[in-house]
Amino acid sequence: MRKDFKVKDHSVSGERFLLRYDESKNMFVTEPKPSKEKLPSYYASEDYISHTDNKRNLTEWMYQIVKRYTLSQKRKLINSYLKNKNSLIDIGAGTGDFAFYMSKDKWEVLGIEPDKNARALAEKKGVITQPDLPTANTKYDCITLWHVLEHVYDLEKQIEWIKKHLTNSGYCFVAVPNFESHDANHYGEYWAAYDVPRHLYHFSNKAIASLFKEHHLEVVREHPMKFDAFYVALLSEKYKNGKMNFLSAFRRGWRSNRLANKSGAYSSLIYAIKHEES
Repeated sequence: MRKDFKVKDHSVSGERFLLRYDESKNMFVTEPKPSKEKLPSYYASEDYISHTDNKRNLTEWMYQIVKRYTLSQKRKLINSYLKNKNSLIDIGAGTGDFAFYMSKDKWEVLGIEPDKNARALAEKKGVITQPDLPTANTKYDCITLWHVLEHVYDLEKQIEWIKKHLTNSGYCFVAVPNFESHDANHYGEYWAAYDVPRHLYHFSNKAIASLFKEHHLEVVREHPMKFDAFYVALLSEKYKNGKMNFLSAFRRGWRSNRLANKSGAYSSLIYAIKHEES
């Protein structure tokens, strides 16, 4: 059985948070959970790259280059499951790159993004956005959460919303870090993808399958996000040793992916999810 342990917020506050292990679901939960009012303050940093289009240094340049490549991969993945390009809602749209990319591919896209600065950047790209999930009974053929579920304040409520708003033949795509990966085990408390307290939950593939099954949704397949191992390793090197070490990060990311080719325990995974067969 895994043990609880503490992790430092390396990005903003320097505070330490407990990761409490939930054995029944094989996942960790961040404690104490910041209040809804305080949580936005932990995102108030220009280093929080998902809310900016910055290219101030080599790391940010690499992130933006890889992001462009992964946009193409995500589109191919979604279109392999859904042949008819109808409605898509991107929850946690950030600066709108994915939503914009899919709208150019003839999807009808709505982006959900609570951060007003990120939302403003998305809207400059022509992306239709709003801060909160729709309350109407509109259904979507495709629901995406790219590294978002770990940030959601009310996890059960979010999954129930997905259940209610996904069309009968639709798919939901959820990407989250995997704490069972080699790089997570290697870096331990310094693993950058713990990212407390912004990440409120820390998942294994068992946890994702269990959480969605409780709402009669099933994981159809898992897909690796191989670039994540390198980027997370680079940040983890900085947190552990006080400086970026590109060579060590590359080696660790490569080893993590190589081991995951057999085990399936990639640094991050995309889960393709649909309604359970009745």
